[in-house]
Amino acid sequence: MAENSLQWGAEALWQQLEPLLPGLSVEVVHSTISTNTALLDRARVVQESELEAGNVQVRRSVESGAFGRRAVDVQPCLLVAEHQIGGRGRQGRAWQSAPGASLTFSLSLPLASSDWSGLSLAVGVALSDALDTTPTASPGPRIGLKWPNDLWLVGDGHEGRKLGGVLIETVAAGPQRLVVIGVGLNILPFSADDFSSGFASIHELNPACSAPNVLAQVIGPLVLALKRFEAEGFAAFAAGFAARDLLRGRAVRTTQADAIDGVAQGVSDHGELLVQTDAGLKRVSSGEVSVRLRGVSAQAPLGPR
Repeated sequence: MAENSLQWGAEALWQQLEPLLPGLSVEVVHSTISTNTALLDRARVVQESELEAGNVQVRRSVESGAFGRRAVDVQPCLLVAEHQIGGRGRQGRAWQSAPGASLTFSLSLPLASSDWSGLSLAVGVALSDALDTTPTASPGPRIGLKWPNDLWLVGDGHEGRKLGGVLIETVAAGPQRLVVIGVGLNILPFSADDFSSGFASIHELNPACSAPNVLAQVIGPLVLALKRFEAEGFAAFAAGFAARDLLRGRAVRTTQADAIDGVAQGVSDHGELLVQTDAGLKRVSSGEVSVRLRGVSAQAPLGPR
């Protein structure tokens, strides 16, 4: 593992998580193009016959070669980057981060779910519940969830500012399906080219925060949530999402080809956004559109990887 200016406690994280994710590796790198891309590239070189023979070899890409990834590429891995030089969000958008001021990591693991619908919402609930612990005099949660994959800081007289995002990708890896969950969180204020959705940082909730201690705060609950999702699906998280749903009851506009406009009415049992339009109730599926509040710009990247 490369030396890092921040103290991440990788061994302690491994000891905490490995009983839940046997075979886990925890890796911290100073810089990489994209943690999601690195983990996806590793999995894509695995052939089913090689998996069965237990003789998988790593393709030495720039990223995998940089930190000597073990030979088997489909076991769980937590990959943390202090800086991403090519972080990306949903639909190929860029994700801006700054060393020390951002937390960017990806968690890959085989997930045997019969229904993947609503996974990004479940991840958002897990992260928000882990972070939203500061008592507040204002009613309701401080962290809201903007479908399908954004965390926003709400309250204090503003409608909401973007705190972080999630990008989930899956890849076939022999007989298994590997899910890669990318998370990006703003830890401290930093300058960037564009924050059209507003900017919020966890420092506003916890002035003593740092990227390593926020990682330690969220990673356990995230792993437990993924295990629960695998067993119970989105139904186990539906009430938690509803309690933090930033869009419900608001006028929204989608970026679908037919540009659905209407009022958000929560989500379906499968995590689809429900929009009441003049033509009736429409369902918007995850991964197809971006959604923004009318009159509130939310066109910044919708995911962190």
